[in-house]
Amino acid sequence: MQVQIKTDQNIEGHQALAAQVSDVVEDALSRFSDRIPRVEVQLNDEKGDKPGQRCVMETCLEGRQSIAVTHQASTLVQAVEGAADKLTQLIESTLGRRRHPENRWADSPLDWQKYA
Repeated sequence: MQVQIKTDQNIEGHQALAAQVSDVVEDALSRFSDRIPRVEVQLNDEKGDKPGQRCVMETCLEGRQSIAVTHQASTLVQAVEGAADKLTQLIESTLGRRRHPENRWADSPLDWQKYA
């Protein structure tokens, strides 16, 4: 799994930051690494009405359309960890629905002959 990191002009994108972000992403998504070729991470330092750090993570899962999550927090570490947790949960729910499409409904279809 390849991790691509982009930063805005307010965040200094150096090797130490890239290594830390890559470690968090790889740890969070390690069990899905065979299904995820690449994760794009965008880091922003928000100014204005809602100051803070924002992390957007986007990936494609098994040939599907891309999925993305956003997490905003007071620190960059919290933003990255929050986004990684959200992406993990989204992938888990997506794979669960794909493997068990019948679980999208509350009950499985009834065998009406039993009740005739």
